[in-house]
Amino acid sequence: MVINLSNEEILRYSRHLILPEVGIEGQKKLKAASILIIGVGGLGSPVGLYLSAAGVGRLGIVDFDIVDETNLQRQIIHSTKDVGRSKLVSAKERIEEINPNVKVETYETRLTSGNVFDIISKYDLIVDGTDNFPTRYLINDACVLLDKPYVYGSIFRFEGQVTVFDPKKGPCYRCLYPAPPPPGLVPSCAEGGVLGILPGIIGSLQALEAIKLIIGKGDPLIGRLLLFDALKLKFRELNFHKNPDCPICGDNPTIHELIDYELFCSISPETEELKISADEITVEELKAKIDCSEDIFILDVREPHEYEICNLGGCLIPLNDLPNRMHELDSSNEIIAHCKTGQRSAKAVEFLKQAGFKKVKNLSGGIIAWTNRINKKMPKY
Repeated sequence: MVINLSNEEILRYSRHLILPEVGIEGQKKLKAASILIIGVGGLGSPVGLYLSAAGVGRLGIVDFDIVDETNLQRQIIHSTKDVGRSKLVSAKERIEEINPNVKVETYETRLTSGNVFDIISKYDLIVDGTDNFPTRYLINDACVLLDKPYVYGSIFRFEGQVTVFDPKKGPCYRCLYPAPPPPGLVPSCAEGGVLGILPGIIGSLQALEAIKLIIGKGDPLIGRLLLFDALKLKFRELNFHKNPDCPICGDNPTIHELIDYELFCSISPETEELKISADEITVEELKAKIDCSEDIFILDVREPHEYEICNLGGCLIPLNDLPNRMHELDSSNEIIAHCKTGQRSAKAVEFLKQAGFKKVKNLSGGIIAWTNRINKKMPKY
């Protein structure tokens, strides 16, 4: 297929064309390229904006979420008017506003072992903008099995990572992270927070790596993990190599087809849900206890800055301080532990039970559930 640039495109991309490393041929490669962006959130936003502006001919975007007010602090492809709308619709409209020459294809679905091959097989390059371990391992394994390169990025609080995984030229995600962390060990952005500009920096670097791969210039981050610390404004580079024992890209691979990634990462299997349910209490049940003036002790295991935003009036002992302040608790009391969403307080409940506390429960859904279902006037964060 012959790719040509129109006069309008020559003018639009003129600052690319006068770069010898890009030129007419490089711009034609971008126009002929197809890139799939998985997730149009914090990372996917700058990726979508910059790849469309750069003139990538065909962009696919995968997402199944809607725009929430808490997204606007960092997901810059969406605006206030988009709150409540599909992220796919919002992102597609914005990309087409930036560059009507780009063909945008949307997939409003959760990426699974059942659909990932059908979706990513249509694209030259994949950009991973996801934020959970099951999907990251799924993307990796699918890309290795289909020989697709992909650009990886991740963010948390003030730190970010970027690298390129290319099955033909270097190590894969499993070489770097052979096993997922235990469930709940790594807090989500909703629990731990993220500086709004950080995904803009990391996502822009992902877009940069994608463009370099398409035009075939520069040194891609294959076998190199770029680490960024926003507070110190420092970049570090970690070199890593293909693991000969890697189960999917090693010398004798044992993974030849996609697996159950939720189970692999131990995320929400039915048995776990049943096991912890006896240690939980709903916000409605807690409200009833408060209304009846029952003798309960509300333990808030969030951080002081979170307590200032909103609280239930309980005793604040941050989770990390709990081992040293456990003596402040009376084991004869009925203790209701809570945090923002219930993840940290679940750890607190487990710790206290192991320490001998019998009457302790976790507030299911945390203070977010309380603001959604009990007190909607309470600030939400």
